[in-house]
Amino acid sequence: MGKIIGIDVGGSTTKIVGFDAKEKDKLISPIFVKASDQLASVFGAFGKFTSENGIDIPDIEKVMITGVGSSFVGKTIYDIPASHLSEFKCVGRGGLFTSGYDKAIVVSMGTGTAIVSADKTGKNPVYEYMGGTGVGGGTIMGLSKQMLGVSDFETLVKLAENGDIENIDLRIGDITKKDIGGLPSHMTASNFGKLSDIASKNDIALGILNMVFESVGMLAVFAARSRNTKDIVLTGSLSKIPQAKYVFEILSTMFDMNFVIPDNSEFGTVIGAALAAFEK
Repeated sequence: MGKIIGIDVGGSTTKIVGFDAKEKDKLISPIFVKASDQLASVFGAFGKFTSENGIDIPDIEKVMITGVGSSFVGKTIYDIPASHLSEFKCVGRGGLFTSGYDKAIVVSMGTGTAIVSADKTGKNPVYEYMGGTGVGGGTIMGLSKQMLGVSDFETLVKLAENGDIENIDLRIGDITKKDIGGLPSHMTASNFGKLSDIASKNDIALGILNMVFESVGMLAVFAARSRNTKDIVLTGSLSKIPQAKYVFEILSTMFDMNFVIPDNSEFGTVIGAALAAFEK
């Protein structure tokens, strides 16, 4: 049976997934590889994926490719036709598939953050890029390097596990005892607005992650309200950071939203690329 392969070429990471050409609900285990060269990353991922899943090159019908590094790839890979796709449409398509929703705001959290309104309730699916922000993984690593001297993402996340946000963020309850429009006292009034002299590296690490997740979350809330939906699907590599789940659970309760981090959320965009082969 023929296979559809999706590839998402990032700046330093390439993600790849597959589907049976006649069975779009059956996802072939996704993988990712890192390489300093985008083209090397693509072919490295391709070779690893086909080898681990027992896929022969002649069995591949199409390659659907997206991502900022996709321009390094031509119209074919191993003589297989390669279709180049809009990354934002792939974000929306993949977000709906991984979450099981027919309509949602899909947030792709990578080096920066993109927000897409995805809706397949009508005759034709609609994936609309609503905007985004430069706040994302790049922000986290830049601040981490400057403030903590930490350049490794996993080290930063580990540090944050033992952080105390009370030594970093100013809360509503810190500045007033009065009711402010029903806002909870634990709501952040200012990220890093209460940075204590005794704040540890662990506290600062948590503060950096919290600031990025709260900023992205609030933009997603505004986008959801503008589209009259409460469902917000989080995708991208940052969605799998343990602290993300905690922050977005609080935002869900605070703003009556439904933030969801689905299975395979980190592969949302590349799944959306592969699924494009099934859309007319």
